[in-house]
Amino acid sequence: MKRTNVLSQLRHEIKVLQGEEVKHKTYSSQRVLPDETTAHQLFGQAVQRLFDVNSWSSISAFTSDFVLHDANGHPKPGGFVETGDYIKVSLPGPVPKSWVHVQSVVSAASLAEFTVHPSQEPGNQHTETRHFFRKESSSTFRVEKQGTSIIASEIGRNERINNEGGQAGEHALINTAIAEMGWLFYQKIQWKTLTDYLAGV
Repeated sequence: MKRTNVLSQLRHEIKVLQGEEVKHKTYSSQRVLPDETTAHQLFGQAVQRLFDVNSWSSISAFTSDFVLHDANGHPKPGGFVETGDYIKVSLPGPVPKSWVHVQSVVSAASLAEFTVHPSQEPGNQHTETRHFFRKESSSTFRVEKQGTSIIASEIGRNERINNEGGQAGEHALINTAIAEMGWLFYQKIQWKTLTDYLAGV
């Protein structure tokens, strides 16, 4: 039974590398406060940190740089994320820039989040997806208040390597390398550092 599970996992990983299968990943951080009043106050701060995407770049030298752009592709140096915006993501090292498009933004009494999908570079007529994941992949960045706790999460769904067809353009091989490196260890550093920041841990 154990050997069967290992073989099944190996087959899945091979299909993932070939862009035929997807992965789902979730990273989260939790901060417990002494009372609900304090939790409510700090939740407001967490929401500000969530929507101020440009501030994410200063979290750590080991994480990516994030630059928020409006729907026309113009930088928003002092703005908060809105539906239709774009975010340029620059990973550490000499790798291509990635772009994501903001599909939805939610702001409620005890929950705030926004969801992005990989996209083409705004204003560029080329249709290739400028990201190492395909455009069906999504990331949801969320902060929520549950009782006296602040919980921050990065929820990755349908993560499929962008390494085939017209979406990948000339970046199929490097997209495979970046995605696999991310799954192995970089995502944990990137997203756990971010969720700690958002939750105020």
